[in-house]
Amino acid sequence: MEFWDVFNKKGNKTGKMVKRGESLEKGEYHLVIFAWIKNRDGKFLISKRNPNKAGGNTWETVGGSAISGEDSIDAVLREVKEELGINLNAKDGIHLKRLRYDTEAPWLSDIWSFNYDIDISDVHFQQEEVCDVKWATKEEVLNLIAKGEFFKGDMHLKNIFENNLI
Repeated sequence: MEFWDVFNKKGNKTGKMVKRGESLEKGEYHLVIFAWIKNRDGKFLISKRNPNKAGGNTWETVGGSAISGEDSIDAVLREVKEELGINLNAKDGIHLKRLRYDTEAPWLSDIWSFNYDIDISDVHFQQEEVCDVKWATKEEVLNLIAKGEFFKGDMHLKNIFENNLI
C-alpha cells in the first residue's frame, strides 16, 4: 500500500497523507517526478510502457509519484532505479522546473535532468512497468508526442523542450 504526502498550492507539505487512489481535497496536491536522462550524444533515454498499464505501448520518460517521506530527488532516484535498474547520483541531478496541475486529480510535477551514459543493453527494466527502452533525439521525442505515441501524462513535458530547459 502506497501513501503520498499532501502538498498545498505553493508546494509545501501540509502534514497530511493520503493512500494512493484516494481523492484529495480542493487545494491539495500530490507530487509526481520525471527524469530526463541525456547521454553525451544529446539523446534521451525513453521507455515504452508495459501494454497492461494505462497508456500501454506508448513511450515516456521515467516518472512516478513520490511516496510519503520522500523529497523530490529521493523519489526520482528511486523511480529510475525501480523502472530502469540505473543508480543515478543525486549530485548529478538538475531540478528544471515545478509545474502545478489543477486537474480533477491535482498534482505537482518536478522535472529533473541527468547527464548519464549507459549502453542500452545494460538497462534492466522492470517488466511490470516497461517493455522497451531506447535513446531518442529531442526531435524524435517531439515527433512521438505529435503522433500521440508518447504517454499523455508526459504531454506537458513538450514545454521543457520548447523552452530549451534541457
